[in-house]
Amino acid sequence: MKNPAGSSSDHQRLADGAATRRYFRKFERIISHLHDVAARQRLGDGPLAKAQIEIVAIYLEMLANTFTALSYKHLMAHSVSNALPQQLEIDRRDSGFPVAREVMQMANDLAQIEQHLDGLPDQTVLKREMVEHILAERSFPRRLQFAMSQRIYFETLSDKPTFLPQNHPVAAWLRRDEEDDRRTFLVHWAVYDSQQNLPAVYLMVVEDSGRTPLPQDERRWPAAQSHLLAQSITGLKLMTIATGFDKDFADLHPKLLRRIHVGPMYSHAFTAQQGPLRDILAEAAGEPGLDWALAWTVETLVSVKTEKVSAGFFSEVEREIYEVDYYAQDDAESGASRIDRSLILPARPYQVLADRDPPGLKRVRKYVVGEQGTVLAEI
Repeated sequence: MKNPAGSSSDHQRLADGAATRRYFRKFERIISHLHDVAARQRLGDGPLAKAQIEIVAIYLEMLANTFTALSYKHLMAHSVSNALPQQLEIDRRDSGFPVAREVMQMANDLAQIEQHLDGLPDQTVLKREMVEHILAERSFPRRLQFAMSQRIYFETLSDKPTFLPQNHPVAAWLRRDEEDDRRTFLVHWAVYDSQQNLPAVYLMVVEDSGRTPLPQDERRWPAAQSHLLAQSITGLKLMTIATGFDKDFADLHPKLLRRIHVGPMYSHAFTAQQGPLRDILAEAAGEPGLDWALAWTVETLVSVKTEKVSAGFFSEVEREIYEVDYYAQDDAESGASRIDRSLILPARPYQVLADRDPPGLKRVRKYVVGEQGTVLAEI
């Protein structure tokens, strides 16, 4: 089913400038809380936990920069409807985030950033022209305001790292085991899933038994990066991703694989998701900016032992055996050792949620955000 704007009925264009600004202010507030939430997650012990939290923080900052850039891009689009870009389009039913096409277009703009910047006057010139227009025409210089918003958009892309449709794998050094001469890396990457319209961050602890360290290996590292990006689909189970990587790279041993889903975002003002949260947010609505909740899900797959399997007549290779609790139905069906589901929300909707106590949210950890913007409680 299509709406008059030409997009899916599950998508919505925010044609009104005020609504667009409210949407981005809401996300700016939400993302600012995620660093605190990430720091409280069960991401391991000691240096490994610290390394993962630091990496997740980098991707969250990139995501914040992406929202900042998109906010400038669409700031004045409603006032020049015949010009590109069109108004911001969001996935109002499944994610609450901008549709993946917005992020893909941003990546295309980044690839041609110098051309875009060269084609626009700088901010000083645009400001002078706006003043001259106001004095001479006695009207709002909407075209110049639009040009300014685009200039700032491209400058933001140029100056700050952004969350792209594919953020390629990076291998961070963890340690070296002198006894069996193995190196351990924390490989991380991220994608903006085009089916779910949601960002996902991947973390993989890999033991490397090859002769050349993985990031310096001109043969294995590009192949490993390509393999991981090709498998970074939300619909694939962690077990499928890890065992496929284990089989395709005999001297790379994935000991842990973690996927962090940022979202969906639920909002009484902007989304139409089904379920108990819809009614909870409707009842909590009233004070602007407090009618939201954000899901945060961490899937974890852990190797518990290895086995030797035949790789021909005279050789064997090492294969990982992963822990899956088949008595925990959700974890088993997802191919994970553990799934940690969380919900971040302001105090007002949390009070409504606590009063209603819907069964489907009993096992979800709640992070409650206070009036001062700090995460007050983990429940």
